[in-house]
Amino acid sequence: MPDRQTRLSRTFIRFYESEKASGVLLILCTLLSLSIANSRFGPAYQQFWNTRVVGLSLEHWINDALMGVFFLFIGLELERELYVGELSKRKNALLPILAAVGGIALPALIHLSLNLGTPTQAGTGIPMATDIAFALGALALLGKRIPASLKVFLTALAIMDDLGAIIVIAVFYTAQISLSYLLGAFFVFVVLVVINRTFRAMSLLPYLLGGALMWFLMLKSGVHATIAGVMLAFAIPFSSKPEDEASPSHRLEHLLHKPMVFIILPIFALANTAVVIATGWQEDLLTTNSLGIIGGLIVGKPLGIVFLPFIAVAVGLCQLPQDLGWRHVFGAGMLAGIGFTMSIFITNLAFDGNPEFINASKIAVLLASTCAGGLGLLWLRMVSRNADR
Repeated sequence: MPDRQTRLSRTFIRFYESEKASGVLLILCTLLSLSIANSRFGPAYQQFWNTRVVGLSLEHWINDALMGVFFLFIGLELERELYVGELSKRKNALLPILAAVGGIALPALIHLSLNLGTPTQAGTGIPMATDIAFALGALALLGKRIPASLKVFLTALAIMDDLGAIIVIAVFYTAQISLSYLLGAFFVFVVLVVINRTFRAMSLLPYLLGGALMWFLMLKSGVHATIAGVMLAFAIPFSSKPEDEASPSHRLEHLLHKPMVFIILPIFALANTAVVIATGWQEDLLTTNSLGIIGGLIVGKPLGIVFLPFIAVAVGLCQLPQDLGWRHVFGAGMLAGIGFTMSIFITNLAFDGNPEFINASKIAVLLASTCAGGLGLLWLRMVSRNADR
């Protein structure tokens, strides 16, 4: 198989570049938020995010509304990959799909084995997630020495990982369900699909208006409202031509790139990483919950991501791209241990109403993500140097 750099589309390159920028900006916002939260301005900073607007706190609006837009973006990415990207061909898709399944299952098993039957069992979903922006941003630091197919593999893996996180949120982090509101949300979704498939409406306006209504109904149903973002993505018309900017799906994904990078994810980081590192935080890292998060992200991710694809390749179900080795896949697995955005998001859902668990879990996520990113960079740098020799 020839090098895949020549086959990278403009859409993929644009997406990859935006994720690099997002990763850098998220690091800066996280450092700023941590600094303020642990300064004399900390109480006022915390209070600011708890300010209530139209019945909900600012943090709540960010985690339910702005993250709904984020999940819409994730849905558009997933749709693109399924139709024209790495996931559009079964043979190519199988490798990142199996890697994502292993990278979700093993971290969850590690956390569950340590926390089964305890109040922190709900945190099992925390180490299952991968932050696309941080993972690709870290990979970009290695420059052109990294094979293009590794960029594509990690992107497809992270997108499938996010799909798994969406399913986990919908199934396991839903408290009480209002069937009438839920059916209403699905009815709106069906109407949007009919507008797409039957009438082929190419204007974004009816889809965005319907998406807003679907978000409200999903919020009232008890199912996390961000799921409406993913549903909306698959209701919007998509062109099979990867570079067709006239497609509403392509147009919306392009429009959301900069707001996602420079507004939504930085605001999420500022609001959700205001972690107070109090005396005794080291002891919190030794709790079963923190150990499960750290072990899941640092150990479970790379091992799980290598295990299932290795078996699939061994029995002939799929194959590695010619320019990739298992050392590359293991390094990508390490970078996938950067949970950050998605892990913090699931933390808020898992321990809603328990600020002590949330704070301790966020410290564990930040520490584990930093270690996973650092180890992944060192590993892939060493692999690249050996390849050059």
